[in-house]
Amino acid sequence: MTTENNNALISIEDLHVQFRSSGGLFSAAKKVKAVDGVSLEIEKGETLGLVGESGCGKSTLGKAILSLTEPTLGKVVFKGKNLVHLPRAAMREQRKHLQMIFQDPNASLNPRMTVGQILGEPLRTFGPAYGSVRTKVQDLMETVGLSRRYVDRYPREFSGGQLQRIGIARALAVEPEFIVADEPISALDVSIQAQIMNLLRRLQAEKKLTYLFISHDLRAVRQLSDRVAVMYLGKIVELAPAKDIYADPLMPYTKALISAVPVPDPEIEAVRERIILKGDLPSPIDPPAGCSFHTRCPFVIDECKRNVPKLVEIRPRHFAACLRITPDDPNIDENFAAGKTAIGK
Repeated sequence: MTTENNNALISIEDLHVQFRSSGGLFSAAKKVKAVDGVSLEIEKGETLGLVGESGCGKSTLGKAILSLTEPTLGKVVFKGKNLVHLPRAAMREQRKHLQMIFQDPNASLNPRMTVGQILGEPLRTFGPAYGSVRTKVQDLMETVGLSRRYVDRYPREFSGGQLQRIGIARALAVEPEFIVADEPISALDVSIQAQIMNLLRRLQAEKKLTYLFISHDLRAVRQLSDRVAVMYLGKIVELAPAKDIYADPLMPYTKALISAVPVPDPEIEAVRERIILKGDLPSPIDPPAGCSFHTRCPFVIDECKRNVPKLVEIRPRHFAACLRITPDDPNIDENFAAGKTAIGK
């Protein structure tokens, strides 16, 4: 799914990422299709939420956009320049525009370096134009809600929420335009999650940032995102403005995901029906033929087992990949939609 969009900051075209499995004692190595033909556009200044079950390829897609994982095929176009297979020196120049916030700050911050050294490293890497590195580091710490006095402390001296603020400060150090936030709140307590989300929202407004916000937490994605893309087994299966996808999801998979989100109203929660998907996520080493969701879909027909559905526009700006959904008849089954707006109440 690609359209001509003059407001797109990132255009992803038919992106594939494949890994080679090691195989076993009696089996040959196979290709793992982690990202399977994804096409997306991320608009300037927006937050695109990316959701799906663990193992569906969300993090791999985020890393492939930044060339932290090398794509196998396809394009990632940033401001008119294709980043895929870009020479190392040219990609290094793009790094200051494209940054990442990692899921686990404990794993992504060097425990042997002080915070000042960690935040100063990208400033020194990209030259002396940033002036006094120490002053800039202290300013960054204040920007993310940490004291300037902490500059000489080590990561072990901070809480999990403070460490994630340091990770955010590191991503901001070189003043990027686009940030991939890969599950940035999943390892944090609920109260700290809200603080980090508010911080991300404030920084976006102040610095005119564009986010790809990757999460399995649909409630967090709803609060932060302008649009939401739903991923299943390496493919985008639904894409729409956040308010539309939560109020009226089209794909059976999306409906099942949203139905699992708890509702704060106890009366609604007591009567709300959940959609339980049978079976596990298929292996990307040996994905099903046809629609990859057909092994778990309650509305599967023979055609689903043979043909791969395309991501098509069903309603204005609302795309879905399902052979049984058309612009003329977007509801597969009215009974399936029971409780679909409960999360919005």
